Amino acid sequence: MGFILGAAIATKLKKSFLTLRKKGTLCVETEDESYVDYMKTGKCLQLRTDAFPEGTRVLIVDQWMETGGTMQAAINLVERLKGKVAGCAVVAIEYNTHPKSKEIMEKYKCSHVIPPHLQPQIDNQYLESFKKFEAGEAGYAVQP
Repeated sequence: MGFILGAAIATKLKKSFLTLRKKGTLCVETEDESYVDYMKTGKCLQLRTDAFPEGTRVLIVDQWMETGGTMQAAINLVERLKGKVAGCAVVAIEYNTHPKSKEIMEKYKCSHVIPPHLQPQIDNQYLESFKKFEAGEAGYAVQP
């Protein structure tokens, strides 16, 4: 979902857009960065080596920052190619799940769209509105 959000933001800002991809999906020379995701699964991101000129400011966009693993991998790739991380934009950041997320928020400008009154629910990984779906309310059928 991050690439959809990133493309929309780039279009709105009239800036270039570039995706970081899973290993093996790009057919050009790449830089790789291994990381562990929120499910403790080893993964690898790739970025083309000719992605941008040295010193380019890059906004990294993703849907969620839980452990910070994916975001840190993206930051490492951008910085290895001598780009400048302008910031990180995500839909939601879990503040209490992992020290890496806190380190990223301290070092880089980070923004998200979760209103303050919902942040504790995000941190607890459970939105109160889910109760309606679990109970079969809200006009949606619940499948067992």
